[in-house]
Amino acid sequence: MTAGLFDGGLRGEQCWLETSAGSRIALEVQRWGAAPCVGDSPMLDACDGPTLDVGCGPGRLTAALTGRGVPALGVDTSPVAVALTRGRGAAALERDVYDPLPGEGRWAHVLLADGNVGIGGDPVRLLRRVRQLLAPHGSALVEVDPPGAGVGSGRARVADGASAGPWFDWAWLSAEAVPAVAAEAGLVARWVREQAGRWVAELVPTW
Repeated sequence: MTAGLFDGGLRGEQCWLETSAGSRIALEVQRWGAAPCVGDSPMLDACDGPTLDVGCGPGRLTAALTGRGVPALGVDTSPVAVALTRGRGAAALERDVYDPLPGEGRWAHVLLADGNVGIGGDPVRLLRRVRQLLAPHGSALVEVDPPGAGVGSGRARVADGASAGPWFDWAWLSAEAVPAVAAEAGLVARWVREQAGRWVAELVPTW
């Protein structure tokens, strides 16, 4: 999740996602810029073939997979994020997930980490796009919210103590809502699990 975070001067260590409904969610900027942690393991360990990291941010997962010998490509709309990813020795493109992308229909895995299932404000639409990117026997590794909040959408922006970025469409998806949302997108949940306080689902196409 990088909209307004790495571009436009919002680079402080304390940033929040502010919603139009008035809530404020702390963003884990330091974790995103650091090396992968134990909470990233369910996603990284499941990737054993070419992987597309959607909304790659500063590239910690793309670089980690590259370091493991797994072909990986990060995509992000932020030129700063793309530059940071490349600076870690990983491949990255400045591209929207809905733009034409290399290898469509041939990726073994697609990552939606760090809340990126919220991109565009419509998880079903985004997961349908992910399904188009996957190979027939591929899988999506999707980080979701803890159980309890269901699925929803609204307007949000990234802010720090001094300034705020532009408003954009955003969504949230909780663990208990994954099966229904996945089914609507033509996917099925192989598993949904928690590790180190973070929740991840592996979704596979229903053909």
